[in-house]
Amino acid sequence: MSVISNLMSCGGLRETAVNCIDKKNLDFGLNWRAATCRTRISMPFEKNEFQLGIEGKSSRGNKEKRRIRMALIDEKVVYGRDTTERPAVLAYELVQGSLVKWGSVMGKSKPDPPTAVLLHGILGSRKNWGTFTRRLAQEFPAWQFLLVDLRCHGDSASIKKKAPHTVASTAFDVLKLVAQLRITPRVLIGHSFGGKVALSMVEQAAKPLAQSVRVWSLDATPGKVRVGGDGEDHPAELISFIRKLPKEVYSKQDIVNALIREGFSMDVAQWLVTNLKRNGPPGLPSSSFSWMFDLDGISEMYQSYEETNLWKFVENLPQGVHVNFLKAERSLHRWALEDLQRIHAAEDLAAEEGAGVEMHVLEDAGHWVFFFCVL
Repeated sequence: MSVISNLMSCGGLRETAVNCIDKKNLDFGLNWRAATCRTRISMPFEKNEFQLGIEGKSSRGNKEKRRIRMALIDEKVVYGRDTTERPAVLAYELVQGSLVKWGSVMGKSKPDPPTAVLLHGILGSRKNWGTFTRRLAQEFPAWQFLLVDLRCHGDSASIKKKAPHTVASTAFDVLKLVAQLRITPRVLIGHSFGGKVALSMVEQAAKPLAQSVRVWSLDATPGKVRVGGDGEDHPAELISFIRKLPKEVYSKQDIVNALIREGFSMDVAQWLVTNLKRNGPPGLPSSSFSWMFDLDGISEMYQSYEETNLWKFVENLPQGVHVNFLKAERSLHRWALEDLQRIHAAEDLAAEEGAGVEMHVLEDAGHWVFFFCVL
């Protein structure tokens, strides 16, 4: 395995349409099996391929249009220009299984190995997926896994991005990254905000898709975000509280204690301080830490997450797109009856169009705990 980085209860509504998942049966190969329902959940890493095409302005600012074509497996790769000359789009890591036959994503002449892209949620980073993807690389040694720091997050916070900071612009960033790396994702996996980003990526991709793509949206509905009741770790409240904290921190434990006193859970408090980076040159001791995100941009991104509506896309999926919605049973975001009914209706519509929509439930998991249990 190698790692490449550019910067160091179920039922109730329609039993046959909702798959229940017991965390005990969730293995690290994403070979998710239904625990009590009839349908076995499809393994995401099957032979799903797709083609992406994007148009945009050149780096010189003229109106020249270029089409970046992501080739299918066993097809010749076509580029518009040398991507090695372009500045970094986003910070990333590429975790490769032991059977992946090359150690670099640039300048290769062979077709790329099957690739899954993993997208974190608000206030997260690519590090959230680290342990998980290394286990996936062991389970699927012929695959590679692209971990991305989305705009305003992690190491990408230092890569300046123009407003607006939205779900759509974030998705376009990732589309540009995979084009720059000359790889072809077959699977897109996103948690919360990242789930909507994954859907938006496919919505913005050139149509028709040449081959199929599988999307896993983890605890994110396509439409309006409905926050749950009191006592939950609401992202909007978390962002607001972080704004009150000092930009330079001398003790991670002090931040954990402050978050707990404010009513946030221990799990979320300990997870949040992973966004603190030690100041000073690498290898030298330092007594202070700084946050690895742009809160102004993140606030705008979260507002976009609440407002972005992708129901029209989900209810009219192009041929070859298969979307899996995985709901945490105790999610802080309420999945309304309307949401579930529309997903069930979309299942039937998608089947008629040669696409697919499935709804699954992860038992005894909350929105944040859901993510921790996967890791």
